[in-house]
Amino acid sequence: MHKVIAVSIFLFSYCLLGQTDQRIYDIINEVSAERIKKDVTVLANFGTRHTLSDTLSDIRGIGAARRWIKSEFDRISENCNDCLEVTFQKDLVKKEESNRIPKDVWVVNVVAIQKGTTYPNRYIIMSGDIDSRVSDANNYTSDSPGANDNASGMAGTIEAARVLSKYKFENSIIYLGLSGEEQGLFGGQGLVKSAQEMGWDIIGIFNNDMIGNIKGVDGIISNTDFRIFSEPVPPTETERERNMRRYYGGEVDGISRQLARYVHKNVITYMPEMNPMMIYRLDRFGRGGHHRPFNDAGYAGIRIMEAHENYTQQHQDIRLENGIAYGDVLEHVNFDYAKKLTSVNAINLASLAWAPPAPKEVKIGGIVEPSAKLQWSKVPGAKGYKIYWRDTTSPTWDHSRFVGDISEFTLEGVVLDNYFFGVSAVGMDGFESVVVFPNAILR
Repeated sequence: MHKVIAVSIFLFSYCLLGQTDQRIYDIINEVSAERIKKDVTVLANFGTRHTLSDTLSDIRGIGAARRWIKSEFDRISENCNDCLEVTFQKDLVKKEESNRIPKDVWVVNVVAIQKGTTYPNRYIIMSGDIDSRVSDANNYTSDSPGANDNASGMAGTIEAARVLSKYKFENSIIYLGLSGEEQGLFGGQGLVKSAQEMGWDIIGIFNNDMIGNIKGVDGIISNTDFRIFSEPVPPTETERERNMRRYYGGEVDGISRQLARYVHKNVITYMPEMNPMMIYRLDRFGRGGHHRPFNDAGYAGIRIMEAHENYTQQHQDIRLENGIAYGDVLEHVNFDYAKKLTSVNAINLASLAWAPPAPKEVKIGGIVEPSAKLQWSKVPGAKGYKIYWRDTTSPTWDHSRFVGDISEFTLEGVVLDNYFFGVSAVGMDGFESVVVFPNAILR
């Protein structure tokens, strides 16, 4: 018995010294570019996946596409002893709700849930969009293969399910196919409403929208750059919280920004060949994605996507014009790159699903003192806590200190005025929660 305890303490200490976990490298290696290529090809060959396209055909339209996606999740579940709960979630959207809805339509999502063993009602989500479109957003009959936008993100989500379904996690993972994105983010809105009705505790969502292109319209070619979009603070914050920021800081420290930092850190650790670019914006300039409905409801959500877009291959009728081949077709997708971004998602899904919950309350104090004092609420499953701090102009958490299984600590000689701070919970195997920025004052 004493030997078992000693080994556990050793393993815990080993993890906390900054060592990596072999399972994360295994997950990276298990993601297959060939399987992603096969899935993107199937999705593109449905001709069009426009939200208002054919739902009865078995070979064309969004109905065939979503049934095929569900069948793939069902097949994955069969291979892991029914470890996935696979369902359709749908809402009727009326034509009066958007000028991109020319007729009433059922917006149908595909949901595959891998239940956690310890915290089954806590969910980390990976999503891809099912639907596609051409130049006219209301044209639901013309060919719209949507190979990169967004068969790549949907295929990556299916592949992540294949790989991660082989593992057991403390928290639940949702693999999500969302519809109605091109008509106004209706799939995400419906799923969020359903999640709220069921009382889901959502850790966050990784929205994958276009993860397969490496050649930008600006001529830049890169198979290592990718972007992580995140909003600074939730739109649901209170007037009191906004006023507190004027005095205590936190303009770039909302829950979505912390989720982006989490992904950035994990990628730098496990995939150093990649260049994660944190973009301080909800989405591309004036544009939107399916993480936004989650953000609107106060959940953490980020968009993971390629860094160098080619606009001639997005939302375009398939044509040759002035020597330029327009259209979102298969030959423009780089499947090795899609594998890399799928791996980015998979390792972060796993890390958060293996981690304990984050502290709900983090207090900070130390005004006019040569030290910073922090106090936090302890959480079940945590074997210790880590304090992070950074220069106020730094985008990443650059300094950290593991302080053990306690609920308060004073950083001597670290002047409160000169840094931002946060606290994460650490599990026995070293996996951490997202960092929590102080949300109360220690008096």
